[in-house]
Amino acid sequence: AFFLFALIDYRVFRANGALLLLAYALCALLLFMLFFFGARINGAVGWFRIGGFAFQPIEPAKLALALILAKYFSNRHIAIYQLRHLVISGSYAALLIALVFFQPDLGAAIILFGVWIFITIFSGIRIKHFINLVLILALVAGVGWFSVLKPYQKARITAFINPYQDPRGSGYNAIQSLIAVGSGRMFGKGVGYGTQTRLQFLPEPESDFLFAAFAEEWGFAGAIFLLALYGVLFWRMLAIGMHASDNFAKLYVLGFSAIIFLQIFIHIGMNIGILPITGTTLPFLSYGGSSLVTLLAGLGIIESIRIHA
Repeated sequence: AFFLFALIDYRVFRANGALLLLAYALCALLLFMLFFFGARINGAVGWFRIGGFAFQPIEPAKLALALILAKYFSNRHIAIYQLRHLVISGSYAALLIALVFFQPDLGAAIILFGVWIFITIFSGIRIKHFINLVLILALVAGVGWFSVLKPYQKARITAFINPYQDPRGSGYNAIQSLIAVGSGRMFGKGVGYGTQTRLQFLPEPESDFLFAAFAEEWGFAGAIFLLALYGVLFWRMLAIGMHASDNFAKLYVLGFSAIIFLQIFIHIGMNIGILPITGTTLPFLSYGGSSLVTLLAGLGIIESIRIHA
């Protein structure tokens, strides 16, 4: 996926808006079809099962959103201050957010919203328009809390404040994750010797709680090294974006970087107890072929931007 997209001239995406719109529409259609043909895994209907494989359409949808927003704002950089551009671009994000929110997948909805926030702010939109829209969204979120969110979703959000209030229920995952991270100490227990992970106290150690499993076996030093590797990745992506020859490339690099940053921030945050548990994977490490292929494809586009800079 990486080398395939690196060999494609990224200017094909910049010049062909119909292609991006088709990719976006296809992702939205797949997300909609999940409600009828999707497989329910861990309480969420987010996967298609095809034989022995499972495909998660939200992953390519993140990439499609970054591309179409980069295309939209790069064509309107002169009149970007107008409020209608904020509304239209927000509609692209809102459709996907609504489809994943009702799966339900709160983590993916937050990431999609964050991508729109990052690209919108850095494209040059008026701050007062943006603040007004955020206030409206905050009002919608308040209404959603009382009328849309299910009881178990509310319990997950409130459990991170005091997980010991319900240690065998909504707070169980957070407590086990904190124990795993803390027990790793400085240099970890060694690969294969993490008791919380290997004795299956820690739930989903291969996906949602991978950082906790990693920290238990590699310790604080290993976690710092892992974050340093992510730092090198961000440095290279943003350096390529800064030297890109057009606004589309700059905005795409920003949007894709936001996808990876938000996934890392949310995943590690919920693993160390500073954010609610939302079921977000750790980029390039967590189990999941849909995520890995999509992330590598997105990096391939950035490599193409570097080649044609």
